[in-house]
Amino acid sequence: MTSSPSPHPRTRTRASLAAALTAALTGSIALIAAAGSAEAASGVVQAETYAAQSGVQVETTADTGGGQNLSYLANGDWTRYDGIDLGTGGPLTVSARVSSAVGSGAVELHTGSATGPLLAQFPVTATGGWQNWVTLTATAATHPAGAQSVYAVMKSTQAGDFVNINWFSFGDGTGGQPDPGWVTIDQAKWNAQLAAFRAMTPRPVPANSVRVPEFNASCLYSHSRPDDPIVFPGLPGASHMHSFLGNNATDANTTTDTLLSNAGSSCKPAEDLSAYWIPTLYEHGQVIEPKDVTVYYGSRLTDPSKTVPFPQGFRMIAGDAKLQVPTPAGSVNQFYCAGAGGETGRSADGNWPLCAPGATLMFQLVFPDCWDGVHLDSPTHKAHVAYTYDGTCKGDFPVAIPSLSFLIAYPTSGTADGFQLASKMASSMHGDAFFAWDDAALGHRVKDCVVQRAKCNTAGNF
Repeated sequence: MTSSPSPHPRTRTRASLAAALTAALTGSIALIAAAGSAEAASGVVQAETYAAQSGVQVETTADTGGGQNLSYLANGDWTRYDGIDLGTGGPLTVSARVSSAVGSGAVELHTGSATGPLLAQFPVTATGGWQNWVTLTATAATHPAGAQSVYAVMKSTQAGDFVNINWFSFGDGTGGQPDPGWVTIDQAKWNAQLAAFRAMTPRPVPANSVRVPEFNASCLYSHSRPDDPIVFPGLPGASHMHSFLGNNATDANTTTDTLLSNAGSSCKPAEDLSAYWIPTLYEHGQVIEPKDVTVYYGSRLTDPSKTVPFPQGFRMIAGDAKLQVPTPAGSVNQFYCAGAGGETGRSADGNWPLCAPGATLMFQLVFPDCWDGVHLDSPTHKAHVAYTYDGTCKGDFPVAIPSLSFLIAYPTSGTADGFQLASKMASSMHGDAFFAWDDAALGHRVKDCVVQRAKCNTAGNF
């Protein structure tokens, strides 16, 4: 899906802008508290967490889990971010995720005031739509040290709006990485994995096969912990409760090596030692664990033959644990009922379906399927990946990876009182994936099933 220019830029009133500012001020407190030490920059800064602004409005991004963005910014508009730790000096790598349906102009970052010293400048050209995002990077040779107020100022000679902004990131310039949260792939290992995949000879597809690019891992519930080795690595108990699938040793200290060294998993095939997890579901305070989860690996690309396997140790998140909004019937990414009788009603708050006795409560969670080709992870655990909107992977995310999705079935039909996730409202449903497949087993499945558009079972057979 390709975004088109909005027919209604700047429809917000100043009163609603003031309300947004109040919300953003609250967000800025969390931002300042999360700032790094004097030895490192403060990482990713969500654009909507400004402490002050002029001419700014906020909207939800079209990409799932992208959060919010500053929208339809024009010449002279600005935002201010307080407590941004720029480190101790030396080169500073700064990035911005932006989109534009029309171009052209620039986003300038200044320190101290809107007209203070220039920290970085990002030239903006049309990206193909207001929600077609690209990441721009600049390097400041020198900069003020320590915590600073940073102003983002829009500059353009054209009339009207020219840019949207999703986030900024600040780093120390070492290794070209904006933040320690960026995990760069071992290029030699990836080249070897990719070469082995390229050399594989695909199996002939039987004439009667269903021509859908797909294979799966069939998973059962494994265990629960208040851990998240992607978001809170090395911090047991730092997260809300998660229900883990797959590798049965997953905890806060999980790494690629620990996954590969543990042979036990609640998923089939045995060659998949990956860890998958979702927030725990509660009904009247009682835990409802999934009765089964099918982890599908497929493709939404026009040409699935461009797909390559996940690199060893790759990780990503879909959904947003912090998203707390109503999800009535008809909402995108909602729980639903499958089976005889289907949905018979809604919970009293309208956010949860009531299923017939013969039906099952379900959720399907879809992950991004385009990758930057460089990072195994990113500070937001989403910035290194993106969803395809037009059946191709391009721009900042040129590498096609399998389209991962969790199809989750719960052994309950629900009550009028509804449910609650460990992350609270239904809208906060999310999932994590930390990959640790046997390289050959994953490679053959991608080559045989996805690249050839052939539906395969859990064993990887047609």
